Amino acid sequence: MSNNTKIDFIYLSEQDMIRAGVTDMLACVNTMEEMFGLLYIGDYRMAGPNNDSHGAMVTFPQDSPFPNMPKPTADRRMMAMPAYLGGSFCTAGVKWYGSNIANREKGLPRSILMFTLNDPDTGAPLAHMSANLLSAYRTGAIPGVGARHLARKDSKVVGLLGPGVMGKTTLAAFIAVCPQIDTLKIKGRGQKSLDNFIAWVKETYPQVTSIEVVDTLEEVVRDSDLVTYCSSGEVGDPATYPIVKREWVKPGAFMAMPACCNIDADMERSDVRKVLDNTGLYEAWFEELPKPAHHCVPVIGVRFMDMIAEGKMHPEELEDIGKIVAGQAPGRRNDEEIIIMSVGGMPVEDVAWGTVVYRNAIEQGIGVKLNLWETPVLS
Repeated sequence: MSNNTKIDFIYLSEQDMIRAGVTDMLACVNTMEEMFGLLYIGDYRMAGPNNDSHGAMVTFPQDSPFPNMPKPTADRRMMAMPAYLGGSFCTAGVKWYGSNIANREKGLPRSILMFTLNDPDTGAPLAHMSANLLSAYRTGAIPGVGARHLARKDSKVVGLLGPGVMGKTTLAAFIAVCPQIDTLKIKGRGQKSLDNFIAWVKETYPQVTSIEVVDTLEEVVRDSDLVTYCSSGEVGDPATYPIVKREWVKPGAFMAMPACCNIDADMERSDVRKVLDNTGLYEAWFEELPKPAHHCVPVIGVRFMDMIAEGKMHPEELEDIGKIVAGQAPGRRNDEEIIIMSVGGMPVEDVAWGTVVYRNAIEQGIGVKLNLWETPVLS
């Protein structure tokens, strides 16, 4: 019996990805919800000794004897994020992540991303795809899953810091699951990004009839039903991260934080419900990082890990959204409950959404077919 050794895969450009449905936010939220169910039962693997690592990152020294070595400038990352996901997906993949905030001066996005999807049995490539939109939509969809289960159903007012890509996809996910949203309060650094964001909201979501640009974090948070901080910035000193103060927070508010965030002592109290996208991810970070870990990774869930280490919180006070999605823990308990959810970002999300988009592309004949080999020269 002869084996067929030929391996073809498809290449999907950014425009191919759009045609294959990568910007369908409601479908992405539904896919992320299914993914969380698989996380809860353990049908997945990521990197690291506990199978929950964010990925492997190349870091650069402040002073190098090699003149061409990149400097550790703001948001400088080169990173591989591998994962396997079971269930209806049953695929593996890796996102390669190159990031530098100085890219913006060249007219490029802060991050330039590619994703390779693989057959989990042979390891053969199925697709190599542009991943900026893939990553942006799966990141925004996670707050959407959180809002579906933890926001008040009558939520109308969104407070948003950071009118960039992450802000757009998070708002899109909020609106996908909370259709009564009609008011947006937004804080940004530059007029150009604010103008671009507001024009996008008006064109995409005409039901948002009130848009207010605000100057302070307090105005972002106060009286908002849904709050999200989506701004990038320097990492190292949590005192400089955007803060949430308890006195600003409306009873019943849901906060989803996929970027830099800190909280005051009153927000640390146990009556504020604290939810993570995956506890194992934060445990892996905490193992890998110098302490306090929040100095190195600015998402609020890492601060929760520091709080546990400092004796300020019991591990049982943290909840996984996967357990809530699976129906093994309650969603929102009452209309007054204040809930904050940390969004760290995981490669299983890229595998999930990448698999759906890939299957759409195959079904619709989208993409460029490439040949790896007919027969491998070395075998």
